[in-house]
Amino acid sequence: MTEPLKIVFAGTPEFAVSTLQALLASHHQVVAVYTQPDRPAGRGRKLRPSPVKALALEHDLPVEQPVNFKEAGTVTRLAAYGADLMVVVAYGLLLPRAVLETPRLGCVNVHASLLPRWRGAAPIHRAVLAGDAESGVTIMQMDVGLDTGDMLLKGTTPIGPRDTTATLHDRLATMGGKLLVEAAGLLAAGAARPEPQDDALANYAHKLSKEEGRIDWSRPAAELDRQVRAFDPFPVAYTRWRDDNLRIWTAEALPGSGEAGRVVAAGKAGIDVATGSGLLRITRLQPPGKKAMGASDFLNAHDLTDAHFD
Repeated sequence: MTEPLKIVFAGTPEFAVSTLQALLASHHQVVAVYTQPDRPAGRGRKLRPSPVKALALEHDLPVEQPVNFKEAGTVTRLAAYGADLMVVVAYGLLLPRAVLETPRLGCVNVHASLLPRWRGAAPIHRAVLAGDAESGVTIMQMDVGLDTGDMLLKGTTPIGPRDTTATLHDRLATMGGKLLVEAAGLLAAGAARPEPQDDALANYAHKLSKEEGRIDWSRPAAELDRQVRAFDPFPVAYTRWRDDNLRIWTAEALPGSGEAGRVVAAGKAGIDVATGSGLLRITRLQPPGKKAMGASDFLNAHDLTDAHFD
């Protein structure tokens, strides 16, 4: 076993929690945790700590929450922890060169994509939306570019026909923690073999907007099926009906034809809507002001005979 590294961890959302847990269970020492400032949440808009901060406090770890690293003294404070390595997982702040060069072994990132396939903010969503056959995690040595650093380690998982962003997220989060501990061992032993990325293969994974979630019924059913799965759990795909938004949580592509957007069948199995090619069977949906429900429950209260979705 290699000598334990002193590690500063930087992360914010639930995805980062698995990696912090893996580090805490390893022989390495987490000396501090950096995370985004507490944000207002819920009806009362009370300040809520990030999932990473909550875990750090459970383990009595020092927590730092700078707004950015331009504030006076932030880099000096980071240096005072004397870290060998900084591990960054969905932190949400761009790190300037001064931060990247502070730890002895630099900064590494746990990125939820097989780089360079998807760089940027929403690699899991984009992989599902694009119909990629596989995804994975890349442990990357960070540089000043956006997800452009050398690759240290990769793990791969297939994207199944019913995978959603939610299910893939959870698998990759667990994979990321295991890979990071392995990569930390390689770095500690001086055995890491950095591999440059091929920029020609890179795509930018823009954040998904709510507007992107609107179903365009002229598109093929197979694409709409991927759209529904990519937007689960957020921001959720939707269609317009009677001047309201119907959120679509689960659906599947089927053979068939009809006028795009027209409901051609509705029953216990689901609500079949014609698309540009094939049918999309909606099996779970959410009307305004209601909880998500199965198609049969929705049909108990709504008549969709000859209905048309926009």
